[in-house]
Parts: sequence; C-alpha cells; structure tokens
Amino acid sequence: MADIGRILVNVYKKDTFVPLKDVKIIMNPSEDEGKRVELTTNSVGQTETVDVNTPPIELSLRPEYTEMPYSLWDVRAEAPGFEPVEIRNAQILPDSTAIQNIELLGNPSESREMGELRTIDVPDNRLFGTFPPKIPEAPEKPLPKSPGGGFVVLDEVVVPEFVIVHAGVPTNTGAPSYRVPFKDYIKNVASSEIYSTWSENTIRSNVYCILSFTLNRIFTEWYTGKGYNFTITNSTAFDHAFTYGRNVFDNISRIVDEIFTSYVKRRGAKQPLLTQYCDGERVKCPGWLTQWGSKYLGDQGKTPYEILTSFYGPDIDIEKAPKVSGIPKSYPGFTLQVGSSGDPVTTIQTFLNRIGDNYPLIPKVAVDGVYGQSTADAVKTFQKIFNLPQTGVVDYSTWYQISNIYVGVTKIAELRSSMGINDNEVESVAREMGIFVPPTFIIGRSLDVPTIDYPVK
Repeated sequence: MADIGRILVNVYKKDTFVPLKDVKIIMNPSEDEGKRVELTTNSVGQTETVDVNTPPIELSLRPEYTEMPYSLWDVRAEAPGFEPVEIRNAQILPDSTAIQNIELLGNPSESREMGELRTIDVPDNRLFGTFPPKIPEAPEKPLPKSPGGGFVVLDEVVVPEFVIVHAGVPTNTGAPSYRVPFKDYIKNVASSEIYSTWSENTIRSNVYCILSFTLNRIFTEWYTGKGYNFTITNSTAFDHAFTYGRNVFDNISRIVDEIFTSYVKRRGAKQPLLTQYCDGERVKCPGWLTQWGSKYLGDQGKTPYEILTSFYGPDIDIEKAPKVSGIPKSYPGFTLQVGSSGDPVTTIQTFLNRIGDNYPLIPKVAVDGVYGQSTADAVKTFQKIFNLPQTGVVDYSTWYQISNIYVGVTKIAELRSSMGINDNEVESVAREMGIFVPPTFIIGRSLDVPTIDYPVK
C-alpha cells in the first residue's frame, strides 16, 4: 500500500527577489514522464501543495528494509523570458512536505542559449545510498594561531551569515564551492542525511550534531587555517552531505529555524563539540551518535539532550551562540504579538516595510511601535512567502528570518546604487563581497558541475 507525501514549489526572480507569478511548473515521477502534473505559481510565487504517492512509511523507519523509502520526482520551472530549470530526483517522503525553492534567471549565462535547460541532480539520502564513511578525528581541535604564532581565541561562538561549501574532498581543486546561508546549509544537510518521518526529538538531536560540527569547523578555522578558501566540504568522509539546490522538508526546516544558534559543548571546553556520527548499521562508530540509534531513542520518548548524552556522555551541555553575524538587532527575548509595543516592534515594522519594496504582497504598516492587527497581517504574509508557520506573531524563528531578508535586500540595493551595476551583475559581485543573497538557493552557472563524494584512498 502506498502512503502520501506532499511537494510545494517556490519560484523567485533572480536578483530582484520578487516571487514570480504564473510560472509553469511541470512535475512527474522520475521514471514516468507520462504522469505529469502541471501547475502555475500564485501571487506569492508558490504552487499549491500537491499530494503524491510514496512508498510505505515503514521503509524509512527501520534499517533492514532495502527498498527506497521515498518517491523521486522531477520538477521543471518555465516562464517566458527566463531560462528553464529542472530538479531531477527530488525526494518526497510520506507524511512530509518537500519544499523545492527555485530561482529563475532572466538572461542566459555565457555558455548557454536562451531556452537551454539547467538541471540539478539530487543524489540518494545518505541512509539509503552508498557513500564514504566519516574518517574519525580527534574531537578537540587546536585553536587557530595568528601569523606571529600566538593563539587566536575567539571570545564567543558566532553563527555566520553563510558558509562556503566545497563540493568534493578538500584536495579536489577542480570541484566548485558554493556560498550558502548558514540556516539553509543546515536544512540541506539534515534533509540529505536523515528522514523527515522520524520523531521530532530524533530530528532535533541530529540537527544539534550538524550545528555543533559545523560551528566547530568555523570556530577552529579548520579548513581556512590550512589555506583552503572554504568552510566545509560535502564529502561524508570528512564532513556532511550537501547537495546544492535540493529540496528540504518542512518539519526539518522549522526545527532548524527554531534552534539554529544552539550547539553541543563539552563542559570546560571553549569550542563547540565536533559531534561526529554515523548511521550505526552499515557503519559502526563507538562513542559517536548513530543516526538509527537516535531514531530508536526518540521512539522511546527520550529528549534530544537525553539522546545526545547517551552517545557523547553526561558532561555536555546545549548552549546558544550569543551572536548571529550580520543581524543588526538580536531577538529581544520575547514573542511580539498583537498588544506588544516598544522598540522591537518598531524594528520589525521598519524591516517589513523595507522588505515590502521587494515583496509587494507584504502590506505596508505604520511604524509606530504598536503591534496591531495590520502588523500581524504583514507578518503573516511574510511567513507565508518564506514557509514559516503562519501565526502572525514574531517568535525567535520569524525574527531572524525577517532580519535575514532585510539585511539581504538592503545590501543588494546599496550595491546597485553605489557601484552602478545592473541586475545581471549584482549577484556575482555580491557573492564576491560576501553579501547574503536571499532567498534560499540561487540557480547559478556552477550547477553544471555535479556535486559528488569522492572515494578516499
């Protein structure tokens, strides 16, 4: 008996970051082009959520099953005046919504003609496919040193705006690298490595591991200190799985939004714990978290902290980074809702009005520091566009997403104005300058290079 999963497609216009209406979306099972579903994006650049048949949920809940636990679908976006894009083998799991974000280019790249198809090929989830196991490392890393030889010790863990992901082993100089917003990177890795059908506590424990491992790489300058120009790789032998442009899952996305500044730390240590892990079935890794082991503990009702301590020992804590790089104002520590007032409300109203210049569907609000129904409606529209729960209140997740988009649109506008560059030039210049470019995945020329893992000799 088949189960049901869902897929939702968001389409944006390159550089203007405006959702694209009336884009033709063609979807079909990867092995059956005859079963086509044709949709059109609405006023917020989204398709309706489509139900599709998936394999039984049991296949993703027990490791002894050898059948593929998800459906594979190809998703194509077409619009007059834009290059068509196709995502091949998007994964759809039972009882989950797969979110596929696409940005359309208005002009062909130097190597393409208008109308030529851009493609993204999504490899198997790491629990199903065959990939190199993690090479064990010492969990405590030496701290980076200054050119003079002294230790450079950061005062605190900082969540960066973006990470640079190298698509291959560290020494593969021919592989591309991608600049990816930090949260989007974590969502991509989690969607590539575990199943969205698992319990919330299991997913949270695995996301904590991905966060901690990544923040350790950043804090210790593990690759940059060795002369590499990237933060982390997508080789499972060294780091995490990552596929540029793949779909993510709604529940994984929500969890990452809620805890993206948190990490695991060994008591007495300064750096985030290098939380290494393996699947626990095909690969054994004593002393590390095992993904299937965490799944069983989550099924027993164990909390994320209990799951983590069962693998890494009782002397760990879950801490929260005090700073998110590039965010002008930190979360005030309480939820903003109808009836709230003060400076945090003024900040959100100001940010929403500026974002509304790029996303006209977000209604303008009075910047009066009073959280009334009009502010709640603007927040709800923002949440709809950016796939957040449509509560109309500004919680931790919504605060930082509004802040991210505000910073992105204002920096891009300043770049256009100060440098006198056009829409076709702004993305590449912005990326070279380290400016975050919203929304999530940018369809760029480097997609022609496959993202793969290389075997370790």
